[in-house]
Amino acid sequence: MMSRHSLLHAGLAALIASSAIVAAPKKTLADAKAFTEKAEQELLVLAIDSSRADWLKSTYITDDSEALSAKLNERMIGATIRMAKEAVDFSRLALTPDIDRKLKLLKLSLTMATPSDPAESAELTRIAAAMEGAYGKGKYCPQAKSECLDLEQLSKILATSRDPAALREAWIGWHAIAKPLRPQYERFVALSNKGSRELGFADTGAMWRSKYDMAPDEFAKEMDRLWEQVRPLYVSLHAYVRNRLREKYGDAAVPANGPIPAHLLGNMWAQEWENIYDLVAPPNADPGFDLTKILAARKTSAQDMVKYGEKFFTSLGFAPLPATFWERSMFTKPRDREVVCHASAWDVDFVDDLRIKMCIDTTAEDFTTIHHELGHNFYQRAYNAQSYLFRDSANDGFHEAVGDTIALSVTPEYLVKIGLLDSAPDPSKDMGLLMLRALEKVGFLPFGLLIDQWRWKVFSGEIKPQDYNKTWWELKRKYQGVAPPEERGEEWFDPAAKYHVAANVPYSRYFLADILQFQFHRSLAQIAGCKDPLHRCSIYGNAEAGKRIQAMLSMGASRPWPEALKALTGQREMDASAMVDYFAPLKKWLDEQNAGKPVGW
Repeated sequence: MMSRHSLLHAGLAALIASSAIVAAPKKTLADAKAFTEKAEQELLVLAIDSSRADWLKSTYITDDSEALSAKLNERMIGATIRMAKEAVDFSRLALTPDIDRKLKLLKLSLTMATPSDPAESAELTRIAAAMEGAYGKGKYCPQAKSECLDLEQLSKILATSRDPAALREAWIGWHAIAKPLRPQYERFVALSNKGSRELGFADTGAMWRSKYDMAPDEFAKEMDRLWEQVRPLYVSLHAYVRNRLREKYGDAAVPANGPIPAHLLGNMWAQEWENIYDLVAPPNADPGFDLTKILAARKTSAQDMVKYGEKFFTSLGFAPLPATFWERSMFTKPRDREVVCHASAWDVDFVDDLRIKMCIDTTAEDFTTIHHELGHNFYQRAYNAQSYLFRDSANDGFHEAVGDTIALSVTPEYLVKIGLLDSAPDPSKDMGLLMLRALEKVGFLPFGLLIDQWRWKVFSGEIKPQDYNKTWWELKRKYQGVAPPEERGEEWFDPAAKYHVAANVPYSRYFLADILQFQFHRSLAQIAGCKDPLHRCSIYGNAEAGKRIQAMLSMGASRPWPEALKALTGQREMDASAMVDYFAPLKKWLDEQNAGKPVGW
């Protein structure tokens, strides 16, 4: 849980029917001030109750804990919708900047607004719950086997198998689970748009795009601008990966100059490619050390791993984590009960009851993940002096970006400073490290963009229901350069084979976080005076970098995100050139490998 707004993502499927908007007496500035103060007080109490119940549900899974969490989440979400609709009454007033921003944030905390008509509201919440439930229960049942396979099992096949027939079967099998959701989604769009219009937005997509302190259409253009900055890097990576996959699977399976078959990229949605690193790794890519083996040899405990992460932040000037963090966090999987192991960071009371929830393994991957999760915790504590509606990140991309920025500083040089390495490997070993990170970060970019590109056009009516699947694959080809393993007609509904579509979770935040983390990292490396290549820079131990981070974090959501960005980077505009700088050595190498071969699709 990164913020209270995370409660409003998929949980909106459990909304109770909201009351109708009725004509009200003329409102005053004093009314707006009183309403805002009361809303913040009420929502804070509800959020804390909901947060505690969610923690219990995630760390002690029983029917009772799930029922309690659902009830308190429903109460929280119902109150938020009621207040968001009441806030519309103040939209024509000349408000103070703080009140105006708080009322906007209140309305924009929703990802699904129910219509005021009780029957339609109930229908929309039923559809939303049914779609998310169908996705969660989705399984593929091969005819040759008696056992059905869930997403986790099918994803493991995509990640580890090198048999194209098995990959194709797993991909087609999972995507079939979304087929029944198509008529439900069409009705969902109509009802969700109706609720959004009652809040003053053109449609649900416009409501989502309004979260970013600019006009909805301007935000869409901003996403395209950022993509164009990094597109050449992606195209070079795409061409190199396509050529290596041709070497593995043959000319008949992978075209020389067309899109890559989606099932060959190691991920169910071809959204990240690090699982095929073994097929595309550069020669002599061994970095010269194995952090997992080093941690194991030192008998590093789960708590020791977290202590390393905390030390990173205290080296920047942040206060140590409170004693309750160590008492209440879940670091390892209990033996006596079921828990949710997915790593997450929590601020249970929205002040200083900070916790992380992980089932930590002594691995290099979890070592980096801990640094990422603690980034959320230190962000949460930094803005706890703000009023309730401002206790969040500057925009929803910032929270993820801060954690990822810290993870980018887990470099060989950092490992030397904390005593886990005797010396950093020679820079000649860097290409493998850069390739692995590019398969994750650069490979993700177009997918992070197209999910909402498709939904915005669906919500606006530009994409008609009869073209849902066709336009999905047109966007996949346009941005990702990938194609399905077979022809996919309109009898399929492949968008909803991704959780965030079936559960109505906006996705632009992940694209923004992918861009912002490198912009943050480059600025902080400059502040720290790092003279090494950007991918070798770590801000560990630099108090000045810590001050700049703190200046941004403490603002929370109180100011438009360009002001928060300026506090850290000196820039008011998001800039993807930092990612280009970071991967510049790899881009040069990729272009050399691609010389004389087709590039693009």
